[in-house]
Amino acid sequence: MTGGGPKVAFLGTSEFGAAALGLLAERGNVDVVEVVTQPDRPAGRRRRLTPPPVAVLARELGLPLREPERASAQPPAVAAAAVVAFGQLLVPPLLGAYPLFNLHPSLLPRWRGAAPIERALLAGDAETGVAVIELVQQLDAGPVHGLARFPIGPADDAGSLAGRAIELGVPLLEEALLGHTHGVEQAAEGITYAAKLTAADRVLDWSQTATELDRRVRALAPRIGARTQIDGRPVVIWRAVPLAAGPGPGEVAAPLVIGCGEGALAVEELQPDGKRRMTAAEYLRGLRTPPARAG
Repeated sequence: MTGGGPKVAFLGTSEFGAAALGLLAERGNVDVVEVVTQPDRPAGRRRRLTPPPVAVLARELGLPLREPERASAQPPAVAAAAVVAFGQLLVPPLLGAYPLFNLHPSLLPRWRGAAPIERALLAGDAETGVAVIELVQQLDAGPVHGLARFPIGPADDAGSLAGRAIELGVPLLEEALLGHTHGVEQAAEGITYAAKLTAADRVLDWSQTATELDRRVRALAPRIGARTQIDGRPVVIWRAVPLAAGPGPGEVAAPLVIGCGEGALAVEELQPDGKRRMTAAEYLRGLRTPPARAG
């Protein structure tokens, strides 16, 4: 739970935001007196009204919670606020009422925008990081109040990088909320934008190299998933290992190795449409004949 320190608000929505709120509360160096998140939305195949992860955690922690459609219209009565994966564009009167410190998982000004972790993986970046910035009107362009770098390893996926960003970023966020930092303007060079992921970003094109497809699988794991078809049946591939050689593009060899434009992917975990996640061995045991073609 939160305890001492300045009274602040927390604005967030997603699981990434919930992870940040949880660690902020656990550390207890600032007093979160209000949590603001998005309204409950329909989710899943049955489109049931579902609270966002930040709302679920705020209730577990016993923190005051609001879920407005337009958060900017009702600034919380605090001295500063943390904004982590909130999902609403913030404008006056909230923007400008007091400092709004945003935790953004990239090495700003590289990968401003909606999907910085995924875009860094897709691009094959050797390193990424987490920045704490003060929000301004321009997207992710505010002064930097803290920055931490870390490498992207060959087995890292979006989940592991998000966890590292939270671990390193929340202490930086605290320092800003405590008033211990000074903002530094972002460089004018090296600006890139991390566009929101689309359905097309999920599709595996087996004419690409194994290196490229491995990046796509890891960028979309463990929550979104890379899509393909095996013998005409849709599947999501959650985990795979790139190989230097294999069958031709789109061809499937035993045990579940799919050829790429260069190299191959050995699929380790996948999910047939409408079924649970399973290992490659479990998937193969459920087939009458060995798979022959992907894509």
